[in-house]
Amino acid sequence: MPRSKPLSERASSEGAAEAATDFEDLFESAPCGYLSTDKDGRIIRANQTFASWTGFTTETLATKRLSDLLTVAGRIFYETHFAPMLHIQGSFNEVALDLLTSQGRKLPVIVNAVERRDDAGHPAFIRFTLFVAAERRSYELGLLEARDTAQATVAAERADSELREQFIAVLGHDLRNPLAAIASGVRMLEREKLGERGRTVLSLMEGSVVRAAGLIDNVLDFARGRLGGGITLSRDASEPLEPVLRQVVAELRAIAPDQEVEAHYSINDPVNCDRVRIGQLLSNLLGNALTHGAKDQPVRVEATTNADTLTIAVTNGGAPIPASAMARLFHPFQRGDDRVRHQGLGLGLHIASEIANAHGGSLTVRSDETDTRFTFTMPLIVP
Repeated sequence: MPRSKPLSERASSEGAAEAATDFEDLFESAPCGYLSTDKDGRIIRANQTFASWTGFTTETLATKRLSDLLTVAGRIFYETHFAPMLHIQGSFNEVALDLLTSQGRKLPVIVNAVERRDDAGHPAFIRFTLFVAAERRSYELGLLEARDTAQATVAAERADSELREQFIAVLGHDLRNPLAAIASGVRMLEREKLGERGRTVLSLMEGSVVRAAGLIDNVLDFARGRLGGGITLSRDASEPLEPVLRQVVAELRAIAPDQEVEAHYSINDPVNCDRVRIGQLLSNLLGNALTHGAKDQPVRVEATTNADTLTIAVTNGGAPIPASAMARLFHPFQRGDDRVRHQGLGLGLHIASEIANAHGGSLTVRSDETDTRFTFTMPLIVP
């Protein structure tokens, strides 16, 4: 009678057989496709998952090359890029390819590949792992379409914005001529003998002309800045700055005769600046203070120089600027007090800030229950 194997040997043999069965089942029914080819790409073996994806039997697949299952574009990529790089690197990961099923449908997949070599170092076979990527490819295409749509939208909006800004610039420029004619007519009427009522109307017209001219200047400067021209300066340290500031204060006093404006000047040093632009800055700050400040408190204007700095400050009383408005105060089309409507385009403080920056200076604001103070500082000497 033959001797039976020891229990330990039988258990080991049964365990090996069970492991082999499990491995075979894992290979055939894995959630990804497994494929082995020789060094020339002829399919040696494919698992059942891959066969079910493509619609071919495993026997039929064993008669094909991997390139036979690719689209024309995929075949060209495989032969000219994939296979050479695989041979050089020994592996290739996450390559997107389209397979052709037995019905001729495209099946998008992601492919990983590893080349195995024999003891002599020559290519022996290649192992492929494939994952269906239909959802991923749809997601990627969706992202590309969304990107293209967003880029087209941005380009259209940019073109519309440039057209609007060019229109604003042209409109502002063309408004100067009729406004100049009105201003000339007002000056001619001032020389005529008019009654008290006529003088009052004339004063209102003159104030409106000054205000309209300031609005046009702001619009043109804003459009020029948006179109790439920026704030242009014509610096001159040889001419005094104080007369320009006095004229600005006088013009705005005429516009708001019921509002008290206190002005103090102590400019004892030459200022290398564009006097017209600094006058425009003061006009915007003072106009803002007259509009938003308390009517029963004076607006204070101070313009001083020390050893190396010009400082112009405009202070008004009244309620403080809301915290929600402070962060965007110098942005275009913003106002210091959202409760005030139809008082302008919201460009004055923005243009004033741009003029300050162009001079290498700064424009800051402090606002509390006591008062609101805008302060412009710039170096007297250009570095």
